[in-house]
Amino acid sequence: MHELSMADAMVKTVLDVAEKNDATEIIEVTIEVGKLTMLNPEQLKFLLDVLVEDTLLQGADINIVELPVELKCNLCEYSGSADMDDSDHYLAIVKCPECGERNVEITAGRECNVKNIKIEKEEGDEDA
Repeated sequence: MHELSMADAMVKTVLDVAEKNDATEIIEVTIEVGKLTMLNPEQLKFLLDVLVEDTLLQGADINIVELPVELKCNLCEYSGSADMDDSDHYLAIVKCPECGERNVEITAGRECNVKNIKIEKEEGDEDA
């Protein structure tokens, strides 16, 4: 279950950014998770909800956006959304939807990013 270590790293990242920006409250966080990360969004959300207890992140809206897999085919040069074998997400088979070729370059779907953090600062803070 690598969701726990990823969730912990995300919480630490968000809290660090909030602290560096003198946040009094974290309102919203958007996290992008590619389909090929093998992170389960539901498990990730549950773990984030547990890890944020008694922190500045508690009560913030945490949005997890699952990113699709995109590719470039090395045979027909198709670029766009991938055709994935959905039989087992732990052994995803990605192939070109145009020609069926598996000799492809993955261009999106492996990322896991804290995309956006919306914070509240104290009124009168000149750096806001």
